[in-house]
Amino acid sequence: MSSWTGQVAPSQVTREWRDWVGLITRIILGCGLFYAGALKVGNLAANVAQVELYQLPVPSWAETVIGTIQPFLEIAVGLMLILGLFTRVNAILGALAMAVFIAGIIWAWSNGIQIDCGCFSVGGKLEPGEQNKYLQDIVRDLGFIACGLWSWIRPRSILAVDNWLLKPIDIRTTLDETDTTTLHGSTQ
Repeated sequence: MSSWTGQVAPSQVTREWRDWVGLITRIILGCGLFYAGALKVGNLAANVAQVELYQLPVPSWAETVIGTIQPFLEIAVGLMLILGLFTRVNAILGALAMAVFIAGIIWAWSNGIQIDCGCFSVGGKLEPGEQNKYLQDIVRDLGFIACGLWSWIRPRSILAVDNWLLKPIDIRTTLDETDTTTLHGSTQ
């Protein structure tokens, strides 16, 4: 309770370590997704070409749709995580996206495809003698999945828009502010 206002501090001001971890995991995953999408959104044709390099067993129209939509989804989910807006939903979407990216990298690796994954770069085929970084990419994405799972399991964190939008209603405060004679009838 504040000595200045006589009111309890809002839920944004917290000292619980899990709320700080929630902020960190939300920001890490959100910034990662936002940055990856921002790199790709300026050149959608190059992103479609990057998706095609994976040689996935999908029709070419699906590669075009994936390559075109992916950057916008990454930006949207990343931005909402950074803001802490609908954290639980966006955390699981971010974690699922990372799982799909890992599956794509494993697909390329297991099929002997030598490419830059294109996650945080323009991607492309690797030059002869150039080594892929599939293992490092998978480990990085597993870290992002861990951030997403933390934020999904425990979406509460500080500096989140959700704290204002989805603030729980304290029934005691509501009843105190309500005229109890209206609730129980007049005693006249």
